[in-house]
Amino acid sequence: MLSDNKHFNSLIKLLLPQEVFDYFELVHIEVGDKKVHVYMNELNIPPESSTKEKLTSKGFHPEAIMQDFPLRDKAMYLHVRRRRWLVEPGGKVISRNWDTVAKGTRLTKGFATFLKGILG
Repeated sequence: MLSDNKHFNSLIKLLLPQEVFDYFELVHIEVGDKKVHVYMNELNIPPESSTKEKLTSKGFHPEAIMQDFPLRDKAMYLHVRRRRWLVEPGGKVISRNWDTVAKGTRLTKGFATFLKGILG
């Protein structure tokens, strides 16, 4: 049944990269005829490297869009908004360092590895 959030969450966790559930909140999902768009915002969890500094959340960087594995013959796009923090005092802006996009592509690493294995 769709009303059971436990089952819905279990299914979503099988479809999206694991990092999503540790550091991001799913904000919105759009399902079209040929595309699925998943919108996520980074949670307000400061980077571990800056735990000794006073940080204030200062919103988000511009949205980044990554293509992930197709879902039921529909292209899937992850719309990710990374958070920014202001270091006080000093005014330096920091962000968590993410390494989830395959170099030179707009694809997630898992999807890029999969394609490389199939296409050589």
